Amino acid sequence: MNLSKKKALAVKTLKKGKKRIVFLESRLNDIKEAITKQDIRDLHKEGAIVIKELKGKRKKKKRKTKKGKGNVRKKVNKRKKDYVTLTRKLRKYLNEIKNQKKLSKEESNEIGKRIRNKMFRSKSHMKEYIGGIKR
Repeated sequence: MNLSKKKALAVKTLKKGKKRIVFLESRLNDIKEAITKQDIRDLHKEGAIVIKELKGKRKKKKRKTKKGKGNVRKKVNKRKKDYVTLTRKLRKYLNEIKNQKKLSKEESNEIGKRIRNKMFRSKSHMKEYIGGIKR
C-alpha cells in the first residue's frame, strides 16, 4: 500500500519532518481514507498518526547566566576612538591650565603621563584630581 501522498499531506498539516511522522500498522485503512487536512489532524488526535521525538542535538536550553553589560567588550576601533577623543580633550585642557601658570612644569608633566596611561575617566575627573593637588 503506497501512502506517500498521505505522508506528504501529514507533513504539510502537522508541520513536522517526513522521517518523524509514523503511521500505525493497525490503522492504515483509516489513514488511506483520509483526504483532507482535518482528517489528518483527527487521526493524529486519535493516535493513528504518531510523531517521533527529535534525535540528536536538541534545541539548546536558555543559558541561566547571561553575559552582563560589564563583560561585553566594545570593538577595538570604538575603544581607540574614545581614547583619542578623551586624550585630546584632556591635553587641551592641560595646556590651558599650563598657560595660565596654575601648574608647575613637573606637575603638568606628571598629569600628562597620567593622561597617557588613561587614569582619568573624564575632564571633570581630571579637574577633581588637580583640585586635590592644589590643596
